[in-house]
Amino acid sequence: MAGCDGKRLRLVVFLMVLTGIAGTFSCGPAHAQIPQFAGNPRVPQTNGQQTAVFAGGCFWGVDAVFKHVKGVIRVASGYSGGSATTAHYETVSTGTTGHAESVEVTFDSSKVSYADLLRVFFSVAHDPTELNRQGPDEGPQYRSAIFYADEQQRQTALEYIAQLNKAGTFRAPIVTQVVPLKQFYPAEAYHQDFLERHPNYPYIVYNDLPKLKELQKQFPGLYRP
Repeated sequence: MAGCDGKRLRLVVFLMVLTGIAGTFSCGPAHAQIPQFAGNPRVPQTNGQQTAVFAGGCFWGVDAVFKHVKGVIRVASGYSGGSATTAHYETVSTGTTGHAESVEVTFDSSKVSYADLLRVFFSVAHDPTELNRQGPDEGPQYRSAIFYADEQQRQTALEYIAQLNKAGTFRAPIVTQVVPLKQFYPAEAYHQDFLERHPNYPYIVYNDLPKLKELQKQFPGLYRP
């Protein structure tokens, strides 16, 4: 099965799952409890459906995290940063396309704010201090990035990053790119809803299920089963 396999660790992870010890380790973020956005929340003039695009390593886990956030309507895995002609998994995996594995989050802004989504993104979905990698996955296609849809999203993202860096929230500076969204290209069907369809897949057990536990632990008011 193609995907974010973390090939160097597949055998080790498989053995860990069999022996029941995989849950005690994680290649995910440090799970830091980070503060809320302290700036202007920039509440939209009219509440309604909006979209946000985030990249934080393998899209399987990021997709699953946002699917469990209240107010999120749907999430799709895909590619952002490159062209339509290269928006295919095998090509993106070469690390030469400009694409990052991304998720498109459609949300109801009357129920969850963009700043709330950023907080989940930085604290649970991935480690924003890792450059061009996440856990076992390496390459620019696994970079941390926020693809903003408008000036409001850009300013909120930049201000929040500055706030977190100034506070020394993480052990290292945030390396997340904040760049304009040109286009989001949905990934192949077999990548969609991957965690839901393959909860026992070794990569998922080792890297992504701990993220869902942290989401429920850190954000009980935002978490939905």
